[in-house]
Amino acid sequence: MSFKLTYSTMFDPPPSMHASYQAAMTRLLAKLGGTHPLHINGVDQSAGASAATFNPAKRSQQLGHFALASAADADAALQAAQRAWPAWRRTPLATRVQLLRRAGQLIEERVYDIAAALTLETGKNRLEALGEAQESADFFSGYSADFERNGGYDHPLPNDPIVGVSSRNRSVMKPYGPWVVIAPFNFPLALAGGPVAAALVTGNTVVLKGASATPWAGRLLADCIRDAQLPPGVFNYLSGSSGAIGAALIDHPLTAGATFTGSHAVGMGILRTLQSGGFPRPCITEMGGKNACIVTAAADLERAATGIARSAFGMGGQKCSALSRLYVHREVADALHEKLLQRIAALRIGNPALQETSLGPVTTQGGYDDYARYAAQLSTQGARVLSGATQLREGEYADGLFVRPTLAESPSDHPLCQVELFLPILMSVRVSSNEEAMRFANATPLGLTAGFYGAADEIAWFHDNIEAGVTYANRPQGATTGAWPGYQAFAGWKGSGNTGKAIGSFYYLPQYLREQSQTVVD
Repeated sequence: MSFKLTYSTMFDPPPSMHASYQAAMTRLLAKLGGTHPLHINGVDQSAGASAATFNPAKRSQQLGHFALASAADADAALQAAQRAWPAWRRTPLATRVQLLRRAGQLIEERVYDIAAALTLETGKNRLEALGEAQESADFFSGYSADFERNGGYDHPLPNDPIVGVSSRNRSVMKPYGPWVVIAPFNFPLALAGGPVAAALVTGNTVVLKGASATPWAGRLLADCIRDAQLPPGVFNYLSGSSGAIGAALIDHPLTAGATFTGSHAVGMGILRTLQSGGFPRPCITEMGGKNACIVTAAADLERAATGIARSAFGMGGQKCSALSRLYVHREVADALHEKLLQRIAALRIGNPALQETSLGPVTTQGGYDDYARYAAQLSTQGARVLSGATQLREGEYADGLFVRPTLAESPSDHPLCQVELFLPILMSVRVSSNEEAMRFANATPLGLTAGFYGAADEIAWFHDNIEAGVTYANRPQGATTGAWPGYQAFAGWKGSGNTGKAIGSFYYLPQYLREQSQTVVD
């Protein structure tokens, strides 16, 4: 693409992007309903059972049948990964990088077809879907470049200061072995592709478990990696329920390490499992957020309203980085709310494949049911609904999981100010000072992203005090969302992540490696 697509630039794409997406959607709609197998030891293979998936915007539309892996399939995938690992870790750096770059190129070559599938499977609008597909390609190219730039993390150290003796020292980073990646439903391609690329380029082999609700994305990623011609067993793909194969993968003695993206409760369980046993195994977890934005009396309210709406309601709030809590100075609260209501009213809800659509359906029936439950709480304990809080069930919405974006005002201690909603619901709280806003913003066990709108001389104070791994100040492209590999690192503090190291950062790849100190005396 001559136009560089990122989550910051996607709001004004060239017309050719829309035309290419529409052509891809037309192609895809003509061949729905296929069967999608597992990929184990270099071979696509069926499972003992399969399940159909459906378009959340049109639930009568079947997308395809996806293999349901069993514990036996999980074992077979890990056995294949273990057999492939010795040769893969000894594969020259240049060869590994070449293969991984090829996989990224294939994602980019297929970016429109993959994006069309993401729209049908997750309900993302076309630009969000295109963004995710391109982000996945950038992970493969970016991590390949990082690994090359660092020389494979093989560094000479000074010789020991022994007179008359050559005692040579080296620090060498080495892969762990078969690595399990468990992807979430909301970014089933990018948050699979990122850790898969990192694990593979550093010399680990991989077993990817696709998200249960959105298995198509993982299968399309598997197609690209298969077609890049990695050796058999280096990459394996499983689809199926977490109950059937999640524990089988994490508990397996051949699992050398794991990357998980999902809820705090599940992530902590995986972390505890991998830290127990005969020796601790590495685990990288990204466990969600309850993200806050502070708006001071000095803020540019037009810019703030634009960024807040994009982060609170983009992809229906189904992002771990979505804005969930707004702390606005009481002097500007009414004016900001009015601007937010105008932006909410301008959002076009409907078929996410259409160019004019801003907001598609929520992805899962569980999320749709949660929305109704949360909406009922927005008129209790001092909260009041300013807009939304209704499911859409009539006309064009009758066959989908559509809901209205919701803005509610509440006291700071309302229960929903502490729950990760993962829906297009924004809780707004009036504050009397910046310090009070900061205290409320940090009053959560999670610390993923945070936003700020205020005067230039207030930004340093915000960065000094906020407890979050990803921060944005005065950003209209998104108050709390929009990180892109190579531009913004993405990591959570506190209960949002266990390593303190960010996706797409200088420090990410070493997490997939362990250090060996080598001393040789001649």
